[in-house]
Amino acid sequence: MMKDRTHIPGMLRAPPLRRLQPTNNFIGKERLLTGNKRIQRALLSVTDKTGLAAFARQLAALGVELVSTGGTARTLREAGLQVRDISDLTGFPEMLDGRVKTLHPKVHGGILYVRSDDRHRAAVAEHGIEPIDMVVVNLYAFQQTARRAGVRFGDLIENIDIGGPSMVRSAAKNFEDVAIVTSPGDYEALASEMAKAGGALSLETRWRLARQAFSVTAAYDVAIAGTLAEVVSPPLHDAAVEFSASQFPPVLRLDYTRVMDLRYGENPHQKAALYGDGSGLGVAGATQLQGKELSYNNLVDLDACWELVQEFQEPAVGIIKHTNPCGAAIGASIAEAYRKALSTDPTSAFGSVIGINREVDEEAAGEIVKLFVEAIAAPSFSEGALKLFQAKKNLRLVEVRDVRSSRVLKQVSGGLLAQEADRGQVTPAELKTVTKRAPTDEEMQSLLFAWRVAKHVKSNAIVYARDGQTLGVGAGQMSRVDAAKFGAIKAVLPLANSVAASDAFFPFPDGLEAVAAAGATAVIQPGGSVRDGEVIERGDALGMAMVFTGMRHFRH
Repeated sequence: MMKDRTHIPGMLRAPPLRRLQPTNNFIGKERLLTGNKRIQRALLSVTDKTGLAAFARQLAALGVELVSTGGTARTLREAGLQVRDISDLTGFPEMLDGRVKTLHPKVHGGILYVRSDDRHRAAVAEHGIEPIDMVVVNLYAFQQTARRAGVRFGDLIENIDIGGPSMVRSAAKNFEDVAIVTSPGDYEALASEMAKAGGALSLETRWRLARQAFSVTAAYDVAIAGTLAEVVSPPLHDAAVEFSASQFPPVLRLDYTRVMDLRYGENPHQKAALYGDGSGLGVAGATQLQGKELSYNNLVDLDACWELVQEFQEPAVGIIKHTNPCGAAIGASIAEAYRKALSTDPTSAFGSVIGINREVDEEAAGEIVKLFVEAIAAPSFSEGALKLFQAKKNLRLVEVRDVRSSRVLKQVSGGLLAQEADRGQVTPAELKTVTKRAPTDEEMQSLLFAWRVAKHVKSNAIVYARDGQTLGVGAGQMSRVDAAKFGAIKAVLPLANSVAASDAFFPFPDGLEAVAAAGATAVIQPGGSVRDGEVIERGDALGMAMVFTGMRHFRH
């Protein structure tokens, strides 16, 4: 059962390879037919030494000469491997505190020369340049250094790699003859391929590695440019870096990798793909345990329900349909929270997506399998729950490692809008009671619950709730009065003695009158209308309790 897990990033589907046509300079029947290239000399220079010694040992066993630099050479020697220093290859010492060691014609000439070109072969022979068939490089840890508290500007600058990206780009450019390895995650597969092919790698593999390598250097430059754009000028070499307080840099550079192609977008005639930030967190980095392939709409709804349930410390369940909650609740257990959320609107819950903020246990799973559900997002699923869900083979189960975006981007024609994510919360002490009657303790708890849910409902939004459970949700209406009426119409459970949350102020008393007519006795809303006085006066006349948050939760 557990062996069937599929990690979404591992589902990356590269575009189909176009068959490369050999040039007139290509020689050798084997090269023309297969593109295989035997690796005879490898240059290794890495910051991340994960798996390095084992990979280098496998290369050496295949007869590959190892050439290395500084700390990498030391690591390999400590592992008992025979290593040739880069200075022996170049005839020039490493210098300037390691800033200059591979920036040399005997390095880049050995990487870049085209083996099938007579003029190239003559040039390298004349200058005593030895071929380098594989380059194993990963780059200085610039991003990790930048995130370090109190980092000195000098340390930041010294962690801008020069020689590494140069070798990566050289090797990637000459992928027809050279393999460029930038990720320890590739070591095992490459060693296996070489062992089966007498020390050779295929043209397809070298092409895949080259494309990956250019992505690495592009992301590296984006990270450097983005970080330095945030440094307050003029920086001092030995001083701690002072970063701008703004979350919005003068140039916004995005670095996302395609995780997988999707069957289609919101509609079948639209193509779509999922991109991730590489963190392995959130919905884009989730692990799918079972079920059909995730769709564009599934992912949008999974993100919406995951964001909703993260609002609560208590066991919480959110049932989402078209990004709006048709039910949400907290409870003593996930099973209780699910039953309460479902009872809000069991009809709309059919074909929904569910978000849960705790491990899904067998009791909760036993309740959920009674309903047709598209997908479930949760931090984990118990073995008992997984056994029950197996009967629903098309049900998508997704394990999500918690992350909440700090910034929200929205594309508009010709550009992007950027804003802080809405993380606004209120406590009872921050609320302002504006009516003659203050909420009871029970009403206050229900008001705070409804307010958190309202944040995740498309505006105009009215949420009716009681005792940690939504009772009716009026979402996405053009009129706040209509939102209040629609939420009441959708209610299955009685609204008597409920509370109501409004994501923005009531511009007129009619909206308040609508929620009172539905049965609400207390209201939470931002306040701030020019007619607040009229609304408050009407609330007093109706015997309602009303609190102002001073905070709006529009969701467009």
